Amino acid sequence: MPPHLSADPAAQPPQRGTVDALISQTRRLRGEVDAVRRDAPEDGSDPEGRWQRALCDLALHQLSDLDEHLAQLRDGPPPVVAEPAADGPALPLASPGGSLLSRVGSAEWNLLTDEASWSGELYQILGRDPATPALTLDELPSLVHDEDRPLLTAMVTDCLIDGRPIDGEFRILRPGGEVRTVHMMGEPVLDADGSTSSMWAVLRDVSELRRCRRTVRETRDSLQRHRHRAPTEHQLAAELQEAVLPPWHGSSARLPRQGAGTLDLAARHLPSSTSALIGGDWFDALELPGGDTLLSIGDLTGHGVTAASGMAMLIGALRGMAVAGTEPGRLMGWLNQLLDASVQPALGSAVCCRYRPESRTLAWARAGHPAPLLFRDGTGRVLAVPDGVPLGAISKATYEQAEEPLEEGDLLLLHTDGLIPRHSGTAAVQRLLDLAPRFGGARTAQDCVRTVVEEFGESEREDAACVLVARVLS
Repeated sequence: MPPHLSADPAAQPPQRGTVDALISQTRRLRGEVDAVRRDAPEDGSDPEGRWQRALCDLALHQLSDLDEHLAQLRDGPPPVVAEPAADGPALPLASPGGSLLSRVGSAEWNLLTDEASWSGELYQILGRDPATPALTLDELPSLVHDEDRPLLTAMVTDCLIDGRPIDGEFRILRPGGEVRTVHMMGEPVLDADGSTSSMWAVLRDVSELRRCRRTVRETRDSLQRHRHRAPTEHQLAAELQEAVLPPWHGSSARLPRQGAGTLDLAARHLPSSTSALIGGDWFDALELPGGDTLLSIGDLTGHGVTAASGMAMLIGALRGMAVAGTEPGRLMGWLNQLLDASVQPALGSAVCCRYRPESRTLAWARAGHPAPLLFRDGTGRVLAVPDGVPLGAISKATYEQAEEPLEEGDLLLLHTDGLIPRHSGTAAVQRLLDLAPRFGGARTAQDCVRTVVEEFGESEREDAACVLVARVLS
């Protein structure tokens, strides 16, 4: 290929030691980027993790290309391959395995003789048989994707007529229909009188590079959509939760509003301190026809809109069946069947209580949930637990129902798992029972809830939790 007339004749190839130093720096940087990539989250459901890994993949791809380019610069051009004998086998034109040499080729088109000269690497990039003549500039568009032919024609015309350098990309169709993306850079070669005599170009297969960049772009867009959608989903889940919880949550209420056996009620929802997502924890209290009071608390697996909508469904169904007079044990069976048949199956736990003020009797059932705690005369205990599997665990499950007589001044505490950070099961229950003396000195149910929040609410919790306190006034 003749040199460009505008090239600096004093330019010298870089010193080998300088290139070796650049190669070492590139390889060290590639190792550091690879370490960052390995540390990036691999969870495919996390948009930010996918975006981070895509960026690392793109950087590694470019650094690998840079390493091979520098090695080629250090080692010089590949040896010229002799033409094969007419009856002999074709000699290999590039390194096997899709190396850098098979991704970068060169060409020159002589405008005076209408001859074309391609490197062996260019034949491999374009999928052409090296035994066939190189295509002229007029024939080259036959390899190009239909949509990109006008672009190639414009680049070549600008180069030959206006003397502008070529720098652009287009897609080619290889034999068998494979589409590859090629980046072409070139310039016109001028005669002594300034007229264009030929054009030279370097063509590089950048298909994998473009794929990596496309992946980065798509994961970035996905991350942006996720970040935009997350606040909206959080707001929707919060609004669902606000709509279904009792209107007095966060304060206090007295049910039933008239007659004997009134309950002083207070409750609190404690959000997770490690996640902004709304969980499936809930509580409820409702005055029923005839003067009974429904008390319930539960937890549905999942987070966000799905958990909040499932929670709303359960509370609505529970209220409807309780108003219709369904007893807690039977009610739990219907809730289990409802959850088992839902479009989005989930697991849940719950306690459902029906307080009868005339007899001060508490009828209750549970579904895999911590039992209520009863505090009386400065001491506390766990109510005897009836059998009941979690909601959604077994189709057509049956649930036992228990009854507990209450007295004036008794305090009933219902809670969900996770109320006591870093404690669960028996240990968590004992921490609550230890509050019995403080509950004994409290004047209202709200004071008792405030005690629980002061004791356990300020600690960092991995999951949300609820607590409901009912105090028998008369």
